Amino acid sequence: MKRLFLPAIAVLALILPAHAQDAKPIRVGMIGLDTSHATAFTKILHDPANQYPVRVVAAVPQSSPDIESSVSRIDSYVETLTKEYGVKMFDTIEAMLPEVDVVMVESVDGRPHLAQAKPAIEAGKPTFIDKPLAASLEDAVAIFDLAKKHGTPVWSCSNLRYNAGVVKAATTDVGEVAAVVSYGPASLEEHHLDLAWYGIHPTEALFTVIGTGCESVVRTHTEGTDVVTGIWKGGKVGTLLGLRASKTVYGVKVFGSKAVIEESAGAGYPELMAEMVKFFQTKKPPVSAEETLEIFAFMAAADESKRRGGAPVTLREMMDKARSGK
Repeated sequence: MKRLFLPAIAVLALILPAHAQDAKPIRVGMIGLDTSHATAFTKILHDPANQYPVRVVAAVPQSSPDIESSVSRIDSYVETLTKEYGVKMFDTIEAMLPEVDVVMVESVDGRPHLAQAKPAIEAGKPTFIDKPLAASLEDAVAIFDLAKKHGTPVWSCSNLRYNAGVVKAATTDVGEVAAVVSYGPASLEEHHLDLAWYGIHPTEALFTVIGTGCESVVRTHTEGTDVVTGIWKGGKVGTLLGLRASKTVYGVKVFGSKAVIEESAGAGYPELMAEMVKFFQTKKPPVSAEETLEIFAFMAAADESKRRGGAPVTLREMMDKARSGK
């Protein structure tokens, strides 16, 4: 019998994990940098303990002059990324794109996200857009229409989607789900849909647990609290409790035919980054455009219900309005 001898490199290929075999890491370009997510995400991606085949190598710092938290923090984040991680700064997105494989839009302000993502999408660079995807439902629709036109994978989400408490609430067998309540801070920012600024976190947690299929929304609004109740297909009820006046904590409560459970929630940065790496490798978004657009239609319907004094508003009406441009 002949003995089979394999070259050393072939042996290594058999025993090393796939990411260790990659000679060149996936190069990430960030846009924005005026949020702590820019440095927090970079730290996780570069941590040797995670062995991720991904490196943030380039960035375009941009901020919003009419949002204090944006202009007051960006300089320190740029300094951290430059000095600690060797990230190269560029003046324009177009100049950065040839140096990267994928893009993360990290501006805290959702208004510029469409313009920031557009060059990357048109260049075919897989793109993650941090929360909120946009400041309005109209821009959210435009982003995904552009991605579809160019065949570029794009996604967005709140990191709460991957928090252990939210995942447990979504996956525990409670029988037939009748209702879900999600609660958390919901500070407002005048240039965004009310829930898109910070209420996006408990809103996304609600959809993670109850799923899609919301048909209509009613909203009760006071200065310190919002209660937004949606009716889902089949009669399920999903309620978002947006907190401003009380102690602000995250949590979800699920009412099922077999059990009622409640889970606390919080940040899920490491879990989100694990999904991010999979996205960069497979180019398959873990959250669909359809689900994200439904979340934005839910938030837009909540604003419309507020304008109408708490009257019910359908998500279809909001989507039709957004797509017609009226």
